[in-house]
Formats: sequence, C-alpha cells, structure tokens
Amino acid sequence: MEADRHGRVSMGGLGPEESELTVGQLAARSGVSVSALHFYERQKLISSTRTLGNQRRYRRDTLRRVALIRIAQRVGIPLAQVAEALAELPAGRPPTREDWERLGRRWQEELDERIRLLHQIRDEFADCVGCGCLSIDRCVLANPDDVLGTRGPGPQRLVATPRGRS
Repeated sequence: MEADRHGRVSMGGLGPEESELTVGQLAARSGVSVSALHFYERQKLISSTRTLGNQRRYRRDTLRRVALIRIAQRVGIPLAQVAEALAELPAGRPPTREDWERLGRRWQEELDERIRLLHQIRDEFADCVGCGCLSIDRCVLANPDDVLGTRGPGPQRLVATPRGRS
C-alpha cells in the first residue's frame, strides 16, 4: 500500500478517490440512510473528510464501524457506549483484526448477561416474573405472600441477582 501526497493510503490498487466512499455509497453499502449517517457523524461515531467541493468522503473501513453501530443498536447497547468503544479504535489507520477483537471482548460479559436474561424471560415470563402482582393463579405458588416484594419494586426474579436465581 502507498500513501498519496495527502497521506491517504490507497486500497487494493485503487486511487484515493476510489478508495473513499461518498455518503450515498456508504448508505447503499451499509443499508443505513444518509440522514442516519449524518447523525452518526454528529455523534462522533464515524468521521469523514471533505472534498474541495465540501462533499463528505468516508474511508472504506467506515463500513465496518457502521455495521458495528447497527448490531450494537439491535442488541440494545446505548450509542454512548458504542461511541466510547469506537473512540478506542485507532484514528490514523484502519483498525486491525486485533483492534476489532479487543473491542468485541469489551462487551462479552454484558452480552452474555443479556443472553442469560433473554433465556430467562423466554422460559419464565408466562409463569412468573416476581412482580408482586399476585394476579395470575400461579403467583400464589411462586411468590406466596409477595415475599419478592420485600426485595424492592419491579420484576425481582428478572432484575435481582444476575447469576443467582431466586
């Protein structure tokens, strides 16, 4: 790979103009609307350079960043956490496989806990979530005298102890 006179690295024999994506190209390739890309940029999740005509240009590795943002949103990771994670990626070069692996490990424990909670909701929600409502005929059996209500408000069987089960 060679850098041009502006320090930009060309990719796969493409010139700098072909190695960068317009906002429309990035939207088409990523499946994200142009307005969403502009929002991501305002939130400092992605960045662009400007041409002499003031048009945005994105490095190709921005596709991977946008994919990560979309996946994180889909599993409920707040954009503030996504921004923190993306800020750890190198700014002056495309991230390496090791950079991405480090970023993925960052959310491993949180995602494992979300998966555990989703399994618990799937398996136990219809039975009892420990909300203290005592309105379902089985609540009297699963939560006699609303003992879970002494632990605090909300669905205690789902929010109380992350690893231990009540």
